[in-house]
Amino acid sequence: MAKMLQRAAPWSPSRKDEPLIRTLGHEDTLELCELAALDPVANVFIAAHLLAAGSAAPTPSGAEVLGAFDGDGRLTGACWLGANIVPIGMAPEHAAAFARVIRAADRRFASIFGPAEPTLGIYNALGGRRAREVRDVQPLMAIEGGPSVRPDPLVRITALDDFDAVAPACVAMFEEEVGYSPVAGGSDNYYRRVRQLIQQGHSMARFDDDGSVLFKAELGAVSSAASQVQGVWVSPAHRGMGLSHGGMAAVVAFAQRLAPIVTLYVNDYNHRAKACYERVGFERVGTFATVLF
Repeated sequence: MAKMLQRAAPWSPSRKDEPLIRTLGHEDTLELCELAALDPVANVFIAAHLLAAGSAAPTPSGAEVLGAFDGDGRLTGACWLGANIVPIGMAPEHAAAFARVIRAADRRFASIFGPAEPTLGIYNALGGRRAREVRDVQPLMAIEGGPSVRPDPLVRITALDDFDAVAPACVAMFEEEVGYSPVAGGSDNYYRRVRQLIQQGHSMARFDDDGSVLFKAELGAVSSAASQVQGVWVSPAHRGMGLSHGGMAAVVAFAQRLAPIVTLYVNDYNHRAKACYERVGFERVGTFATVLF
């Protein structure tokens, strides 16, 4: 446990063009909020955390936010360091400096994801750890305003009574997307997260007559400005029937009750999914990348 809670040590710049990097504390919260607000779509992950936690200080689980400061003491970029690594408003040329701090912290992490340039820059600068997969082009898409197709009226927000149907669909989606089961090493943590999303009203699904899930999606991060859709899945036996169009339109309508912008990122090779999102009204606004370990 002590190893997991190890904090990143401050890193003084070794060159004039490198920033000072240190772990952010509660006193840095406002500046981090302002940095995240510069791009509310790309930074929805950290904005959602700040909305829920109210602080940039390290979390009880050991996650922390590293901040880069210029010579005048202004926060110019940041990076979430927890089970995942997430660059926040980070200049690509500072990725190597962040990577040195991350490497010195000697912590385990499952992925790096975020805007493509700093994400891939951190990965390339870390060295010594082979990725299981590098998804270097993931269109970042967003919609502001109503969907272009009619929402499916049978898609609804799920309840805890739906857990036994929703959980297997979530596992199936994860296995298909990532390539291994999220419950292979124990199901408690993953199922806790599924229940949390249901309790928050961030899980939506359409059910078949037998109670099984036909379509489902979740809002993985919700800030005051944007919601990020994740886990979009259609039952394999019902694919090619157009369920995803109305389903995603319904998700957009639900999400816009919480925040005006709805966003997601998708693998560039997933042509069917991209076509669906474009038909619903999503437009490409940037490029993400994900490195899986």
